[in-house]
Amino acid sequence: MEETGVAVVIAAKNEESRIAATVKAARTLPGVDLVVVVDDGSTDRTADVALDAGARVFRHGRNRGKGAAMETGAEGVGLIEENDHGSDRPSRHLLFLDADLEATAADAAPLIAPVADGKTDMTIALFPATRLRLGGHGFVVRLARGGVRKATGWEPEQPLNGQRCLTRAAFEAARPLATGFGVETGLTIDVLRAGFRVLEVEVPLEHRATGTDLRAQLHRAHQFTDVARALAVRELRPTARRQWERTRERARTAGRQLARKVGHMSWGNHPK
Repeated sequence: MEETGVAVVIAAKNEESRIAATVKAARTLPGVDLVVVVDDGSTDRTADVALDAGARVFRHGRNRGKGAAMETGAEGVGLIEENDHGSDRPSRHLLFLDADLEATAADAAPLIAPVADGKTDMTIALFPATRLRLGGHGFVVRLARGGVRKATGWEPEQPLNGQRCLTRAAFEAARPLATGFGVETGLTIDVLRAGFRVLEVEVPLEHRATGTDLRAQLHRAHQFTDVARALAVRELRPTARRQWERTRERARTAGRQLARKVGHMSWGNHPK
């Protein structure tokens, strides 16, 4: 049986100064044979720079948010697999990385091995340099952590971390993804509720600091609202939840159709 590969999916908006380094570093990761960038409504040259760096690129005409970009990326991977190999090759595992990691994206390898070896179905990164800062002092982190614990019985240390590797089956079980900044919280809950395994893994990665100015405070307020919304949806009564599940299935079908429509916006076919 052919070994399952890994596709990196990067959602990016106005990251022309960082995306090339992130793509190049991601392409060096073990098992990675495809890097897909979803340009989520950028007004700069993010798409062109990503293409030149060796990524396959999909573009949203307007900003649709991280969750939508992640879904477009995953659908894009599926289309590329279908075009390149038909049904002869197993679906790749999906490694989601943020666009601003730059050269440190090459250090994401520990996220891949547990999934590739079948030890877990989804890994979530722990950033060592920020563990004290993220260890319960942020009100958004506390909300997400407590919400995941209440919904599933498992408490993540860094519930908002977007660096994740998961099997295609685990990803599909969580679609459609939560909107906005609630995407990571919703993804964790949905994957666990579907019976898949989740493991946090320490990796030497780091983000740009968010800061403490007014803009940063507004950002956190937006995060809080989106996480609270994702949690509220997942606490629905059984009748409402069944309706939500039907809506999710319709959204999955619509997402597959949309990906086929935007497939012509995938440029380049660079070898690794």
